[in-house]
Order: sequence, then structure tokens, then C-alpha cells
Amino acid sequence: MEYVRAFLCGGILCVIGQVLIDRTKLTPARILVTYVVAGVALGALGLYEPLAKWGGAGATVPLTGFGYSLARGVREAVEEQGLLGALTGGITACAGGIAAAILLGLLAALIFRPKPKGR
Repeated sequence: MEYVRAFLCGGILCVIGQVLIDRTKLTPARILVTYVVAGVALGALGLYEPLAKWGGAGATVPLTGFGYSLARGVREAVEEQGLLGALTGGITACAGGIAAAILLGLLAALIFRPKPKGR
């Protein structure tokens, strides 16, 4: 049942993104930023945690989950370090994911050579 909930949650987030692409003039970059900001806002309001517990990876892997991780990291760091935690908590909480994205992006760029458009 855990897999079904993750599939449903992630699928709904993807459907919302696809509807935004098809029905609005928002660029994909703006939609991605909107997802991250929505994750931060919902995490700050305490609304994303129940969704993350219910949907598992379907809620934590998409960009809304990244925003939620940022908000959670900031909240925990502020509790421990005070105001300085507001500046460092989000990056600390997401450092592993950011490092993996950079490393895998570099590897993909080295392995797969892009070709110019039109050829």
C-alpha cells in the first residue's frame, strides 16, 4: 500500500505540473520555482509533513519535497542556533541532495556530449 500512496501522491503532483504547462503561459522554470516555494510555504505552515508521511517518496522526491526539506532544515537550525540557523539550516538539510545532483549532472555532461540544434 505504501507504493500505491507514493505513486498517487507523486502522480498528482506531476499532473498539477502538466496542467500548469498546458493551460497557462508559465515557463517550466517558473513552474519548478513555484513547486519549490510551495513546498517551503506548506512546510512552514506545517501542512506538508502530513502529506510527506502519507505519500512517502511520492511527496519527498519531487521539487515540493525539496522545498519542504529546506523549510524543515531552517526550522530545526533556528531552534538549535538561533538566527544564524535561518541562513545555514536549509543548505545543511539539503546538502546531500545538492551534492548528488551536481555530481550526477557532471557525470552526465562528461558521458553524453550534447549536439547543437538543427543538425
